[in-house]
Amino acid sequence: MIKKITFPHLGNYYIPISYLVKKATKCKVIIPPPITKKTIELGSAYSPDYVCVPFKYNLGNFIEALDKGANVILQAGGGCRYGYYAELQEKILRELNYEFEFVNFIQNNRVSLLSIYKYSKKLNKKLNVFTYTYYLINTFLIIITMDKLSIYPRENMGFEKQKNSFINTEKKLLKELNQDNQNPIKIIKNYFKYKKLFQSIPINKPKDCLKVGLVGELYSLMEPYCSNNIERKLSQKGVEVHRFTTLTYLLIQKKFKLKKYLKRSKKYLKYHLGADATESVAISQILAQKGYDGIIHIKSFGCTPEINAMPILENISAEYNIPIIYFSFDSQDSEVAINTRLEAFYDMLEQKRNKSTTKN
Repeated sequence: MIKKITFPHLGNYYIPISYLVKKATKCKVIIPPPITKKTIELGSAYSPDYVCVPFKYNLGNFIEALDKGANVILQAGGGCRYGYYAELQEKILRELNYEFEFVNFIQNNRVSLLSIYKYSKKLNKKLNVFTYTYYLINTFLIIITMDKLSIYPRENMGFEKQKNSFINTEKKLLKELNQDNQNPIKIIKNYFKYKKLFQSIPINKPKDCLKVGLVGELYSLMEPYCSNNIERKLSQKGVEVHRFTTLTYLLIQKKFKLKKYLKRSKKYLKYHLGADATESVAISQILAQKGYDGIIHIKSFGCTPEINAMPILENISAEYNIPIIYFSFDSQDSEVAINTRLEAFYDMLEQKRNKSTTKN
């Protein structure tokens, strides 16, 4: 049987993931359709009611990909109870009479690069440690390029003189990165090329623009559809947006930075809260100390680590007089309700800024 491999969406990160899978296994990759309302409806229909949103989105991704002909599912979610979802997702899909191979790359609640190599070697006998390492290097370079080049647009998209300038340039970048003939030189050249292109986009940005930081659970932060494109909506209001959770952070930086975050926020934290909650607290404190205008905390409904972080965030909000709004996303979210709350938060930040300016 010809292997047709699929995996769940996570923003635009399907690009480096599909590159690695294609190159390492030499198998066909079936990327699920872009996430839509149908995806979450499919996932929710067959998921336990109180399971978190990433589970439902992933399950919807799998169903859509299996319907397109996929017969191998890769799962690599970890960090919290998400790391235990693979077995349940597999059972649900088998009860729906799908035939497939389910491969879980999580070991000790972390992605195992060795497991990926061993499985790829099973499918591609010509693969060796050296070629696998080369593909890994390219994959990480693509991820780093995507993450580093996303910072400037996020901070300045709301001030572009010509509408969609940043979005159109980003589309061109992703098209360049979504090619099979990648190599380190090509990726690095594209990094500098698009860094220059982004910075050359005409903007009209005031020095005293509102600055808002986003913290919370990784999937809700990095999958735009899950958060109802909250970053773009903020940008459209003329807000400088900052987000610190990226795949680069999760795969490379987290193990080095986590102890520093705990030490810096020892007033609020004695132990690691699990998943992304420690970062939510530590980064919120940093944003407050830097004088940001507001913080948006994003999580999926029922995310236990982030629930534990919320009372601490309230203390930070009170101590530093920085407004924090909480969004908890589920399959039944109303976009109108989200937009209304976001609009009210923005109006409050503006009023607070104007009141502060008047006093001075």
